Amino acid sequence: MSKKTLFLLWVVSFIAAPWMTMAQDPSAEFEGMVEVTEVLLDVVAVDSSGDAVRGLGKDDFIVLENGEPVDLSGVSYYTTRYDPNGEIVVEDGDVPSSRYFIFFFHDQLRTGSSIGNRLVRQQLDASRQSRRWVEEQMLPSDWVAVVSYDVKLKVQIDYSQDRYQILEAIDNAARNRDPEKNVGRQGRRLPPSGAPSLLRHLPQGKELRKETKRIYDGIRLVADASAYIVGRKNMLMFTIGFGEFRNGTPFPTGDPRFYPPMEQALNDANVAVYTIDLTPTEFDHAQREFMSELATDTGGYYYGTFLNFITPLTEIAAENVGYYVLSYQSEHPAAESGYQKVKVKARDKKIKVRARKGYLYGSSGDA
Repeated sequence: MSKKTLFLLWVVSFIAAPWMTMAQDPSAEFEGMVEVTEVLLDVVAVDSSGDAVRGLGKDDFIVLENGEPVDLSGVSYYTTRYDPNGEIVVEDGDVPSSRYFIFFFHDQLRTGSSIGNRLVRQQLDASRQSRRWVEEQMLPSDWVAVVSYDVKLKVQIDYSQDRYQILEAIDNAARNRDPEKNVGRQGRRLPPSGAPSLLRHLPQGKELRKETKRIYDGIRLVADASAYIVGRKNMLMFTIGFGEFRNGTPFPTGDPRFYPPMEQALNDANVAVYTIDLTPTEFDHAQREFMSELATDTGGYYYGTFLNFITPLTEIAAENVGYYVLSYQSEHPAAESGYQKVKVKARDKKIKVRARKGYLYGSSGDA
């Protein structure tokens, strides 16, 4: 099945023409045709304590395109909440769902200096606490993938529910091991048909290295590979940042050649990036602004100050025990393609929402 066909599970488009004109004059040319897109936005809503809020309806959200509110056609709540007996808790109208996590270890660390050695310890500690989260907090319906990046993208493990294999993959990622080092000519083994997968939609071997020389490309390809999975995906990125100083700016920003396509791919694929800073809190660094920007642009959150890496992992899991899917129709000229920015907020100012910031429409969504 093509990517476009699968993508239509989330965004369904059809062509409409002015029917009144056609009815009056059957020979009239098709003018002013538009593409009507059924947009589905996944939205996390949390209270001041960071706990998921359920029970909201269409009147509780405001969705803006080009500054104008749109009329929501539906709101559904997807839940992964379990009771102490291990049974999923589904109230009236709830839809049982899985959570998808991508642990992303960005290796930029160098030894030989006090700060370099400290960063190595930070990355190893992040690995230990990530394994602790898998052992203690991973739910039966959760799917976890582990990837890393140094000079290329490395998929340590595809989406899996096998805790033992996930624990091993996290350790390998933190230690910068290459899972393809001993892979034969047949390439990596793919998961069973129907199971969520990154590898099934990624190049392998030398081709993967060739296409991911920049971290922007690595993240973008992970997003594209995740677009086939319906629902919200959460990328937990352990990094010290990778923004660039350009034109004398005091703070680093994303490379204008590569950041927009990456951001748009993440949003179009419903991948929220939670940036988790590896830099020790006693060291101030300019990358914090960029890491916060990346998280905000994709509906995630930046974690820069915490006592233990288990804290952000626990908070991310807690706010993703349930999420809403908002649906509405949007029109675009049939011959055009591009990226539509979207803004979502709750009418109750006490409720914070995290949502993707846009979607691709037209032929650009087919790539």
